[in-house]
Amino acid sequence: MADHSIRGKVVLIAGGAKNLGGLIARDLAAQGAKAIAIHYNSAGSRADADATVAAIQASGAQAVALQGDLTTAGAVETLFADAIAALGKPDIAINTVGKVLKKPMTEISEAEYDEMTAVNAKTAFFFLKEAGKHLNDNGKICTLVTSLLGAFTPFYAAYAGTKAPVEHYTRAASKEFGARGISVTAVGPGPMDTPFFYPAEGADAVAYHKTAAALSPFSKTGLTDIEDVVPFIRHLVSDGWWITGQTILINGGYTTK
Repeated sequence: MADHSIRGKVVLIAGGAKNLGGLIARDLAAQGAKAIAIHYNSAGSRADADATVAAIQASGAQAVALQGDLTTAGAVETLFADAIAALGKPDIAINTVGKVLKKPMTEISEAEYDEMTAVNAKTAFFFLKEAGKHLNDNGKICTLVTSLLGAFTPFYAAYAGTKAPVEHYTRAASKEFGARGISVTAVGPGPMDTPFFYPAEGADAVAYHKTAAALSPFSKTGLTDIEDVVPFIRHLVSDGWWITGQTILINGGYTTK
């Protein structure tokens, strides 16, 4: 019987320096992960990456910070190669990379569309590809998407639209990698209380989102708190391995499919 615990496992987290990715890293270290590779995108996130690495090491695990713009296949290949060279082959690979754009379709430029596609869809595809090539048998892969995949809303065509392919990538990967015991899932949080959310929203929209979930009155912010998402990801990359090929919306009743 395969061991599906987190203890002793090697983890790679894309976008793992801060916010949800950083909290996931700290949580998995606390659950006994042996080593965690923290990816960060640019120099602006280096201090956060270093702080997360220090927190992981303080818990007794190994950790390394790896920088890269993952919008090319080569960069994703390099990330996995560097992580393996530093810590060994991963058992768990989590991709939290994403970019939000809230804008009417009639105002979205080709350059903006191309960037959204590169960050949200292309990065996810090649992360899944490299994870499928390099994960140990009985590994776990989880990609962050968005609850807007279950919503009927304007202004998020480029964001939700470029996250939507990840559902199909997840289903295909679960079938292709399943023979090796690898489970593949996607998680779609509702609007989260992170710096990722607020720049895209006006005051009226923020006020709406803080009351839109069925459980909003019981959230400390009214939004999806990252602390409420982490336990689900922990479960999916451990004892929840039997869930595969699925996208799970975690949003307190904000929307469903």
